[in-house]
Amino acid sequence: MVLLQELTEDAVNTGFTLFEKLGPKFFIRLGINFVSVFILIRFIYFPVYKNRENFFTLFIFNLIIFLITFILNKSDMSMGAAFGLFAVFSMLRYRTEGISMKDMTYLFLVIAMGLITALSKGNPIEISFINLIILVFTFALETNVFMKKEVSQNIQYENIEMIKPALRTELLADLENRMGIKINRISIGKIDFLKDTAIIKVYYNVTK
Repeated sequence: MVLLQELTEDAVNTGFTLFEKLGPKFFIRLGINFVSVFILIRFIYFPVYKNRENFFTLFIFNLIIFLITFILNKSDMSMGAAFGLFAVFSMLRYRTEGISMKDMTYLFLVIAMGLITALSKGNPIEISFINLIILVFTFALETNVFMKKEVSQNIQYENIEMIKPALRTELLADLENRMGIKINRISIGKIDFLKDTAIIKVYYNVTK
């Protein structure tokens, strides 16, 4: 019982000592980092891509980058070493499942936010403003503020006669009638003359 009490007291003392060593600067920046990344993932990334699986990955990558760079920043680590660490993490990919270009972009953003928040020499207001700039531009680019958002979809088309270049106008009209959308352009991929089908990639603007 006495041993347990001593271990508890040691743990509490260690916690207070660690808190004093890190100081309020660490917790303020950690809070700014968490709020910024939470807004990015929950209110910008998720409403568009509806991918819950990447929540863990994005949050953990951001947290690890923040902790490593903040702690190492207290030692004699140069800015070049910090960006080298950033480059290593930003180039990581999973071998079991491919990561799309958009997911890699968001991974890059959360790593950049962790790095900026941990290493910036500015005060909390300046750091928050920098993160706000990233959030505003990301949100604007994910919406139709700057330009209409174009997406693509592969479909299997069974009327093989319509893929002739001379019938491109009729093909577009048929696809628009079936899909109920305004198509910007199409590209014809694999053609199977045995099954009389073709894979057509359709490009159209997202409407909300």
